[in-house]
Amino acid sequence: MSIKIIQGDITKLKVDAIVNAANPSLLGGGGVDGAIHKAAGPKLLEECKTLGGANPGDAKITHGYNLPSLWVIHTPGPIWHGGDKGEEEILKRSYENSMCIARSYHLKSIAFPSISTGVYGYPIEKASVVALNSVNWFLKNCAYYEMEVIFVLHSKKDFDVYIKNAKLLGIEYEL
Repeated sequence: MSIKIIQGDITKLKVDAIVNAANPSLLGGGGVDGAIHKAAGPKLLEECKTLGGANPGDAKITHGYNLPSLWVIHTPGPIWHGGDKGEEEILKRSYENSMCIARSYHLKSIAFPSISTGVYGYPIEKASVVALNSVNWFLKNCAYYEMEVIFVLHSKKDFDVYIKNAKLLGIEYEL
């Protein structure tokens, strides 16, 4: 089991699955969601139309189409409302449900963006702790085969926050 933290473009990674920080419709949007839909091509949207959306914290899987990854796991994270509306639990479920899908498909590698920290406004400092703890717990307690999890951060600032918090939490990671 391994955790990697990198700065880069999630749509360029050749992994079994990338995670899309989707909106509840699953029909595309801005940020990483828009970039994934654009890179995957129109067949991704067509498949997403058959899924009936997803509630925040849930996750659904589609093919990757024109992406280097075989699969896309779509999960709407929570919109930040100050932290007292269950945002942490919903975000935790987004990571854990995505990991459960990866495990059920026997995927060996999965890449996550920083869910909900863009237009949904979840503070990166808080979201990174939830992300790192959720994935680390899952790898130690629920993964029954070797899995590689990669956190892919678009900006240097977000990358630095993930590195800092991984160190503070005592989570082993690679670069």
